[in-house]
Amino acid sequence: MSRLSSIACALLGALMAPWGCSTPPPPASSLPGTLAVASAGSIDLVTANAEDVNVPAAAQPQEGQIRLPKPDPDDGAGTLLVYTAITGQQPFGPGSTRPAPSEPGRWTAAGEESRGRSLEAQIEEELRRQQLAIESYDSELSEQPTVESLITGQSVAERANPRVAPDAPKDRELPLSVFEMEPVTIMAGNWGNEEAIEITRGVLDADRDGVPEQIRFFDPDSMLLLRLEQDSNFDGRLDIWNSYADGKLTARVRDTSGDGNADVWERYASNRMTHRTIDRDHDGVADAFYFYGGDILVEERHDSNNDGIVDRRISYQNLFRVRAEEDRDFDGNIDVWTIYGVSHGKEVVERIEQATKGSGPPDRIEIYETSTGKSRLSRLEEDRNGDGTADVISYYENGKLVQREISDPNLAPL
Repeated sequence: MSRLSSIACALLGALMAPWGCSTPPPPASSLPGTLAVASAGSIDLVTANAEDVNVPAAAQPQEGQIRLPKPDPDDGAGTLLVYTAITGQQPFGPGSTRPAPSEPGRWTAAGEESRGRSLEAQIEEELRRQQLAIESYDSELSEQPTVESLITGQSVAERANPRVAPDAPKDRELPLSVFEMEPVTIMAGNWGNEEAIEITRGVLDADRDGVPEQIRFFDPDSMLLLRLEQDSNFDGRLDIWNSYADGKLTARVRDTSGDGNADVWERYASNRMTHRTIDRDHDGVADAFYFYGGDILVEERHDSNNDGIVDRRISYQNLFRVRAEEDRDFDGNIDVWTIYGVSHGKEVVERIEQATKGSGPPDRIEIYETSTGKSRLSRLEEDRNGDGTADVISYYENGKLVQREISDPNLAPL
C-alpha cells in the first residue's frame, strides 16, 4: 500500500472511531411454537379468562443465514467500508469529493488535514440527514389513526362524544384462502351451546411462527362467521373474542391490559353497542356499566369502591344528564340525589338533595338558579331537627348569603 493510501486510511480510522466498525449480528429467529387453541377450552364470553398462547423462546440464527464479516479496526479498508455504507459514496472512487493535492503527486500535511475535515463534515451531514429522516418517520407514525378508532368505524365527532352508542367494530375482510381450514367439534357448554356442534375453524398465522394472529369459526354450511379470536397487538396472546349471529356481531370481550384477563364486555344489536361493562382497574371486578338505547347513552352505573355493589347511577335523556343518585358513605343506601337541567344548551345542576345522616329522606336541599347558563346556589333548605320539615332556609345572591329564616327557636342564633 502506498504511503498516501496508508496515511489516508489511518485518518479515516480516527474519524470513524466514534461510530465503531463492528457489524451488528443478524436478528434472532423464532422457533415454530405450538398452536394453543383447543375447541374444548374456548373462553366463556362473560366470566372466563382468555387462554394463554405460548410464546416460543428466541433461537440462534439458523444454518444458511448470512453473517457479514467483522472489519478489522486496524484495516483502512474496513473503515472505508463503513464510510461507504453510511454515505453511499466512495471516498477515493469516481465522483469523489476529495480535493486534489496542491501539487500533482506530492503529499502535504495541510492538504491531508483539509481532506480529513471535509470527510468528517460529510459523515456528520449524512448522520444528521438520517436522524431527520427517522424523526420524520416517527412523526408520521404518531399521526396515524389508532387501532381502536379504526375498529370502531365511527366519525371523529361521534368518537368525541361518549354518550353516543359506538358502532359495531368492523372486521377486516380477508379471503378464506389465507386461513388453514379444518373441521372441529365444539363441546356442549363451551360457547353456551346445549349440545356439541360441528363447525369449521380457520387459523391465520401470517408470519408462520406457530402463534396465530386470528382464529375464525364458521358455520360449515353457510360459512357465516360464528366467532372470532384475535391477537390485536401481535404479542402472542389472544385479546379479543367476538361472537356473531347470522354473521353480525352480537358480543365482544377484550383484554385491554395484556394480562390475559378479560376487562371489557360489550353487547351489540343492529350494528350499535347496547351494553358495555368495564373493569377499569383490572382487579377482576367489573366496576363501570353503560346502557344504550336508541343509539345514545341512557344510563351508567359505577362501583366506586370495588365491593361489587353499585353506588352511583346516572340517567340521561337526549345526551344530557337528568338525574344522579349516589351512596357516598357506601352503606348500601342512596344518600345524594342530583337533578340536572339544560340552560343555554348546557347541562346545569338544578337541585341537590342529601341525607346527611346517611339514610332516610333528604334533610338538606340545595336549589340553584340557572338562567345564565351556569349553576348558582340561590336557596338552601335544612331540616336540622329531623322532623321532616325545613327549619332553616338560607337565601343567596351571586353565591353570597343575603337572608336566613329560622322556624325553630331552639336553633337561633345560628
